[in-house]
Order: sequence, then C-alpha cells, then structure tokens
Amino acid sequence: MQQYQQFLQHILENGIRKEDRTGTGTISVFGYQMRFNLNEGFPLVTTKKLHVKSIIHELLWFIAGDTNIQYLCKNACNIWNDWPFAKYQKSSDYQGETMKEFATKIANNDAFAKQHGELGPVYGYQWRHWPDGNGGEIDQLTNLIHNIKNNPDSRRHIISAWNVADIEDMTLPPCHSLFQFYVIDGKLSCQLYQRSADAFLGVPFNIASYALFTMMIAQVCNLKLGDFVHTFGDAHIYSNHVEQVQLQLSRAPLTLAQLKINPAINSIFDFRIEDFELINYQSHPHIKGEVAV
Repeated sequence: MQQYQQFLQHILENGIRKEDRTGTGTISVFGYQMRFNLNEGFPLVTTKKLHVKSIIHELLWFIAGDTNIQYLCKNACNIWNDWPFAKYQKSSDYQGETMKEFATKIANNDAFAKQHGELGPVYGYQWRHWPDGNGGEIDQLTNLIHNIKNNPDSRRHIISAWNVADIEDMTLPPCHSLFQFYVIDGKLSCQLYQRSADAFLGVPFNIASYALFTMMIAQVCNLKLGDFVHTFGDAHIYSNHVEQVQLQLSRAPLTLAQLKINPAINSIFDFRIEDFELINYQSHPHIKGEVAV
C-alpha cells in the first residue's frame, strides 16, 4: 500500500489550507490518482488496522439498495452513525443518549430506526432505484452486470450516485459519486471518481470497498481481475488528523493480505458476510480519528 502512503505525503507537501462545510478546516489538493493491481493482493491499508467486516457490511448494504442504518447497527458497523445521530440530537425526541446508545436503539427498535435511521436516497438507493422520470425506476447495478456479461467492450459500464434532483434529500451527498468498469483480455478493472475524500478516515475504506466490489463483479461475470483506479477531486486531510497522518507515514507498509470469496456465488445479490475470508492481514495498530460531521 505504498500508493496510499504517497497519497498522504502528496497532500501534506502540496496541499493548501482550505475551509470546509464542517468548520474543521483541511489541507487540500485537487486532482490525484492511485492504481492498484488486484492480482498483487487485497489493497487493505496496513499502516493502521482496519475493521474489514464493517467495509464488507457497508458494501452489502449498498448492493441491497438500503438507506436505513439499522442493518449496519445490527452488525456493529458504525460508519454512518455520526450523521443521523447529529440530526437526532437536534430533535425533540433526544433524551441525552450517547451515540452508542443511539446505535443500540436503532438496531433493536424498528419504529425508532424508521424515524431516526433513514439517510434519504443515498448510494444504495441510486444504485438500485434511480427514478426514471416516468414514475418508475432504473436498477443501475442489475443493468451493469447484464451489460458486462453481454457487451463487455462497451464504454458505458457506469453507475452514478450523483442524482442532482435528490441531493437535497440526502443526509450526505455522495462522495464516491461515479464509477466505471472496463473489460480487456478477460480482465475487469474499475475506476472510481471521488469528488470529496477524507484521506485519513474515509479513503482506506473506499479503496478496500471498491476493490472488493470489483472482485465480486468479476466473479459473477466470469472475468479475471484487473486494476482498481482511484481518481480524486478534492482530496484532503482534516486539520485534526494531521498528527495521525504523520504517525501513519512513520510506519512501513506490510505485505498485503488476501481476500477469498466463496466461488459458489454467481449473483451479485447473493453474497453474505460469511462468503468472505480475509487471510494473513498484518497491520500496525489502529489510529483513532474523529469524523468531521
């Protein structure tokens, strides 16, 4: 994962101080690209420990078209808790709960989850239920799989989460906003465009998630693995993450892990958490950082 270390170093050396929506402040660059050969190992950051089950659960949640955090909370995946919790704290229903208590309540109380766990038409909704303008909807993911199988040379293997009409109804507009698949010599590659990238907290999850997504689609389309290409718009380190990034840069990357996928699964919608096995993941200790909401 030397590519990720170089990415962090590039932002520190070339970034400009920039204010942001959260009021935290960032060091920011515009435009950067990383490339990972997926045959060399699973690109899971090794200079700090990541919780891979959370990454997998979030991806399965996207694929299902879900927009409520209840599934995530039931599976101890806390990636999305900050935003609905911040909104809940401003509501008349707030009773002083901690975020942990809030997540437990979401997981175990369907009515509470329905009221306070919805994120609006975020990623999964757009992937699976894009409004077609005529009262129906478009399942971009189903169409993508069909087209890769039947017309692999197409230049239209694209899914967009950036639906302008729905942005105001989303808890958080999509950061990883558009991705394209490419088939050559029987190998599947994916390029992601990420308009906004939290380099310390978010990007390691994004790399692993889209690498895994590419592996899953390659399997169900009977293709070999190519590259994952990660392209950025505004890539930034939050001002309260600089010390953590410097610590991470002081650590040498370790050998990449391998991720095994159950070969019996042949539909993108049939994968479950037990179908994935992370092998030989070695990492430096976890580094904590606060999410800028």
